Amino acid sequence: MVSRLPSFHFYVVGVTAFGLAVGMGLFLTERLAIAHALWLACVAPSFAILCKSTAHALRRREAGVDILALLSMGVAAATGEFLTAAVISLMVAGGRALEAFAQARAGAEMTALLKLAPNYGNRYEAGEWRQVDPETIRTGDRLLVRAGEQVPVDGTLEQEAELDESALTGEAALRPRVAGERVQSGVLNAGAPFEMIATAAARDSTFSGVIRMVEAAQQARSPTARLADRYAIFFVPLTLLVAGACWIFTGDMIRALAVLVVATPCPLILAVPVAIVSGMSACARRGMLVKSGGAIERLARAQILFFDKTGTLTSGRARLVAIESSPGIEPERVLQQAASLAQASSHVVAEALTVAARERGFSLCAPSQVTECPGAGLTGTVEGKAVAIGSFSHAVARAHAAPWSAAFLRHLNHEDGSAVFVDVDGVMIGALRLADPIRLDTPRALRLLRRAGIRRIVMLTGDRKDVAECVGASLGVDEVHSEQTPADKLSLIRSARAEGVVAMVGDGVNDAPALAAADIGIAMGARGAAASAQAADIVLLTDRLDRLVEGLEIARRCQHIAIQSAAAGMGLSIAAMIVAAIGYLSPPFGAVLQEVIDVAVIGNALRVLHIKPRSRQHVLPHGEVDRLHAAHLGLEPVLSEIRRLAEGLPALPRQSVATELERINELVVRVLLAHEKEDDIRLYPDLARRLGGEDPMAAMSGTHAVIFRTIHVLQRIAADLPADGPDEQGVQELQRLLYVLDAVVRLHCAQEDELFHTLDDSA
Repeated sequence: MVSRLPSFHFYVVGVTAFGLAVGMGLFLTERLAIAHALWLACVAPSFAILCKSTAHALRRREAGVDILALLSMGVAAATGEFLTAAVISLMVAGGRALEAFAQARAGAEMTALLKLAPNYGNRYEAGEWRQVDPETIRTGDRLLVRAGEQVPVDGTLEQEAELDESALTGEAALRPRVAGERVQSGVLNAGAPFEMIATAAARDSTFSGVIRMVEAAQQARSPTARLADRYAIFFVPLTLLVAGACWIFTGDMIRALAVLVVATPCPLILAVPVAIVSGMSACARRGMLVKSGGAIERLARAQILFFDKTGTLTSGRARLVAIESSPGIEPERVLQQAASLAQASSHVVAEALTVAARERGFSLCAPSQVTECPGAGLTGTVEGKAVAIGSFSHAVARAHAAPWSAAFLRHLNHEDGSAVFVDVDGVMIGALRLADPIRLDTPRALRLLRRAGIRRIVMLTGDRKDVAECVGASLGVDEVHSEQTPADKLSLIRSARAEGVVAMVGDGVNDAPALAAADIGIAMGARGAAASAQAADIVLLTDRLDRLVEGLEIARRCQHIAIQSAAAGMGLSIAAMIVAAIGYLSPPFGAVLQEVIDVAVIGNALRVLHIKPRSRQHVLPHGEVDRLHAAHLGLEPVLSEIRRLAEGLPALPRQSVATELERINELVVRVLLAHEKEDDIRLYPDLARRLGGEDPMAAMSGTHAVIFRTIHVLQRIAADLPADGPDEQGVQELQRLLYVLDAVVRLHCAQEDELFHTLDDSA
């Protein structure tokens, strides 16, 4: 039905235009009766459509713009002005076709969500496992869920399982579950096959409930009035008043018809839809699928933004953020051994390790004799050595806990995330900390949204309170709501709508109800769930949150131009109404004048197509961005050595401090200092030319100055150290400088990464 709607309206346009042209030919050959009959026939389709829409508007007690076009066509036909009626009919049909085209972009069906629903289950029957329809499963049935299959109904586990619950919870991590725990329908088995007992039928299970919430939320959202109809509130009564007064005081129906003709709201019927559709096209060029014209209008008025955390504000993927290693073990070796073994697993954590190793240019060895323990880790042989990677319990079952492991676990608990411990030949050599990092474009996107006038930013997440508040604090959001279920999110959205126009941004099935309930739902569609994309009004097709800023800019410019076009068109129409009321404008010439006004305002509306968001004006080639990011990864071993020396300095023999400091200074000068000086000499001048302005890289160059000074002070201290090493105060000063250098360089790299990501022309 949706796909046929635009074709129907364009068919009406084609038939009307053809009839008008043929009628004109007949008129010129003086076949007046046939020409009038044909023009009258051209009026019928648009007249019928307008009768229907006007009836609906009157039932809702609304004065839509359609009533003026209906009156104009009706009066023109009744007074024998058939050409005038046909011209009005063509204009109305054209506006309807454009509006129908915009509305056809909306995908209201929940087909994508339904495709995500489990479509079979394995039930134990007559001594064997049989594949059955989920609708036939009943409470108490014994079920088998194989690796890679979805849980068909809610139930209770009969044994341990490792589940990917991201479709429902929005959290990227896999969750180990033990026998007796509840499991929800729609989650994915990411480990070994397991058995469960059904505790609910399919219609009463979690996934079905999510679908029902989405449908209910969509139905509850009140329809947004068309922009044109809002202007009609004063324009329609004004037109009727002028035409009626003209008829009463002059007794000339033709003069009153001329008033109606020039007042036919084609600037509203045509210019506004053209501006809206042009705005949708402008958004599409920037990787945003806008499903309806109403979505553009609502986005332009958005005041409150709700964000899901995982996969929206954060990357949604585990990333290596730190390497801990035992004394005498290079951090690179820890990662190389772990990633080599991880190649044999399809686990998301194993993938994160191999990606991290390849980003750093490590060559990985092929593992052999690999055994995977679901939910625990891997064991195998790498270069003839027995290697084990996985959880702490998995690691200590094969090696003694390293002295640093207790402090590492405490630190891990404070900052959240997960860890992979690495054993080689029965010795724990290190651990790899992984986390779901904040997107590089998130801080900038939130800053620009505030600058654009968004007055309240709220973060929603299913995470623990401490984890959520840590992320919220780093981003500076106004509110943080943790441990949220889909129903909780839905309730918060509904409450906030009383305070202003609410937008919700999310990417998972658990976000779909909130997306549907918000005034404007925005889905991260590049990797997000199909359900959220289907429930949303706007889908970000590229995996960048800063596209939302560009969409907001386009929407507001689009609305401004649409209002400008409508206001200019109505102003010119009002002026023409006065001229027609005085008697200086006949209906046919009024129709021609109205066409001139239409062309002018439509031309103005088409300016939307040329909108260029201000937020992305300068770019770097994608290959250059990759090179710069790789250079930062190359600094990680140096920073790890700086941090390691800072932490271990108090325990070092005083006579060894000079040697260690000399080693670190040589590494810092050779790698870190060389990198930063290269940036200062070559990269920053190039970026300054691209960015424009007097000195756009001043802040970044200032950070370089701090780094250079800190390195210089470390070199001077090393040169002045006495033979027996530094005293207690000297050790503390060295620690302070090493920590400062580590922190400043890491912050600087993060700032540069954000800048490079912003200027990347490939995304």
